[in-house]
Amino acid sequence: MDEALRAVADPTRRTILMLVRDREVSAGDIARHFSDISRPAVSQHLRILFTAGLLDIRRAGNRRFYRLRPEGLAEAATFLETMWSAPLGRLKDAAEREEHVRTGEDDVKGS
Repeated sequence: MDEALRAVADPTRRTILMLVRDREVSAGDIARHFSDISRPAVSQHLRILFTAGLLDIRRAGNRRFYRLRPEGLAEAATFLETMWSAPLGRLKDAAEREEHVRTGEDDVKGS
């Protein structure tokens, strides 16, 4: 999980993940999206994402095609969901209590 979170901390790598989310994309096509960084730098980002378990690679001749490995984010997603679920549940409960007070539902239940 630590490697995955470190990998997605970088905005360039998050963009790469978005590019390969729904389909395979060649390394060259990925590199073309980043005119401000060199191809070797893009290759390094791809290597980091692969090492973190976030990408699959398919080789076809001398070309490499990349695709998202969603299961690579599963542990990190579970962790983040755990961090948010309790506070969000408390927020939902507070909002519902406020709504009940505003609409007078508590008075009806007490009768």
